[in-house]
Amino acid sequence: MHAFAALLDALIYTRSRNAKLKLIGDYLRATPDPDRGWALAALTGEIDIPGVKPAVVRALIEARVDPVLFRMSRDYVGDTAETVALLWPEPAGPPADTEPLGVAAVVERLTRLSRSDAPAALAEMLDRMDADERFALIKMATGGLRVGVSARLAKQALADAFGLDVDAVEEVWHGIDPPYPALFAWAEGTGEQPTAADVPVFRPFMLAHPLEELRVDLADYAAEWKWDGIRVQLVHVAGETRLYSRTGDDVTRAFPDVAAAFATHGAVDGELMVRGQAQAGEAGSFNALQQRLGRKLVSAKMLAEAPAFVRLYDILFDGDEDLRALPWTDRRARLESFATRLDPERFDVSTVIEAADFTALEGIRAGARDAAIEGVMLKRRDSPYVAGRRTGLWYKWKRDPLTADCVMMYAQRGNGRRSSYYSDYTFGCWTADGELLPVGKAYSGITDEELRQLDRFVRGHTLARFGPVREVEKTLVLEIAFDSIHESKRHKSGVAMRFPRIARIRTDKPAEEADTLAALRALVT
Repeated sequence: MHAFAALLDALIYTRSRNAKLKLIGDYLRATPDPDRGWALAALTGEIDIPGVKPAVVRALIEARVDPVLFRMSRDYVGDTAETVALLWPEPAGPPADTEPLGVAAVVERLTRLSRSDAPAALAEMLDRMDADERFALIKMATGGLRVGVSARLAKQALADAFGLDVDAVEEVWHGIDPPYPALFAWAEGTGEQPTAADVPVFRPFMLAHPLEELRVDLADYAAEWKWDGIRVQLVHVAGETRLYSRTGDDVTRAFPDVAAAFATHGAVDGELMVRGQAQAGEAGSFNALQQRLGRKLVSAKMLAEAPAFVRLYDILFDGDEDLRALPWTDRRARLESFATRLDPERFDVSTVIEAADFTALEGIRAGARDAAIEGVMLKRRDSPYVAGRRTGLWYKWKRDPLTADCVMMYAQRGNGRRSSYYSDYTFGCWTADGELLPVGKAYSGITDEELRQLDRFVRGHTLARFGPVREVEKTLVLEIAFDSIHESKRHKSGVAMRFPRIARIRTDKPAEEADTLAALRALVT
């Protein structure tokens, strides 16, 4: 762990992208298998240790040091791993095993253990480490390194270190499991390059630019609805199906019903949603889909109550034939033909919006408040399917956000560079009885100056303290923008906002004139 800890420490204090690439590349060349593979998995967020969560780490440290000291220190430092690494007491006697711990030994042991056994094993490992190694271990085990390295940067470093093409690495990456022995064998010339014929590989998505003030000619662009689910890619190769999210995460286990239904050799791009209960057969809201996201096991009851389906946008492969270079119009025809081979209960094709011109399309878009519609996509009819955002090819035209005037109720310290500020705000609306109930939480949408302004308000108008959270006087109104609002049994107010962010600080508006819960409920879709 010492070399990996040194790498993380160096990455934290290195701002240059090229310097970060060199640091990671040097580590990967100098470190043997399987340590380097697990380290790369940690850098790219591919490690999952179910038995070690932040609550486990907090319980371990609070059993060893004064809990009040830990919480005050955590509040000041702003990072649990760093706080624990520094506060962890030295063991009373020499450790039973003085053999240095490697990255692979740590990961393989913790992933094999049950949830009940993992905490004791983690504590034993922390006893054998210095502060830097403890920091690295906790960061890796809890899945949040936050050392200024994206997954793409780590893959670029691998490609640069061994003279590979990063797009070739990206293409096979998600079809290979950590610690990536086949990948490193290919990199070092001792094995063959993994190909799409061997594994159901992920191809980077084609993305869209915001339309903003631009108007386009519908003779050149096709319009279709932008649905409010999660963008997925389905790949079926050699009898195996994988579902990938936009970030390349494998979400197959959370949606086995969709995976089982996609048994046709090829690869498609679409929006994963669930059927709405109120409108049988139609797409449900994102709130309905959210009940299934992130689950590794899905119960039979959930499969029945929230059946998933995919609304298809595009086709990348039909069998072994790569269609990405074809213009959109040709791919669209191939997609419609491909879809006839699929289960219509699980797959349909997103319809093209018929509009005489852009002005007519504006009117159609303005009237769209379906719970499952997020906006409109505009796709150039002659566009190939290319990774990333390419100017002039695809545009996204999201529907205008909803807004509500809400009263700040609580504030919490932030993380990272915001750890010294109260930057996360819980806000509420009034009931008919004059009670203020929380309706959401937001931390984005404000400038640095506005952050300082809100931080000053919190510190000067605190009513009570609850660890890192402060209750404030109910006098400040925030205009909150959000994409949609849904019924929610998990919240006392009975509603939940989708993507809330702060639009304005309303110092001009008295708190008693903020919106009511009834007004918010009228916006529920």
